[in-house]
Amino acid sequence: MHDYVVLGFDYGAKRIGVAVGQTLTCTATPVAVAAVRRNSPDWLVIDRVCREYEPDAFIVGMPRHADGSDHSLAPRIRGFATALGTRYGLPVHFVDERLSSHAARERTTDVAAIDAVAAQVIVETWLGEQRPSAPASARDGA
Repeated sequence: MHDYVVLGFDYGAKRIGVAVGQTLTCTATPVAVAAVRRNSPDWLVIDRVCREYEPDAFIVGMPRHADGSDHSLAPRIRGFATALGTRYGLPVHFVDERLSSHAARERTTDVAAIDAVAAQVIVETWLGEQRPSAPASARDGA
């Protein structure tokens, strides 16, 4: 089976956590944190991570309130996701990430790593939702 590689993003107003995941092993690893300045991500960090891991798709966490309504950051997150897809020509998938930051704080006390670990949780959530079948391109050996 083809290893389908994804990059996951935990978008925040000041930082974006980044993690890489693989469908073959169903694992994810935190890899970077990109700063956000003037509502714009540090694309140089994201470019570097994309070159290094050559992803097949992106996973973007979408926070929701307990009642299922959109978080106030939702429009900015959608804009970021659109920019990702356009910039790299890859599909973007959303995953509910309302508990990712809480889970990240349970995994690490390293404040600098919280955002990347939250991205890891987002990727793991998406990978769990993909089982038992991988995305079509991975199943087809593309």
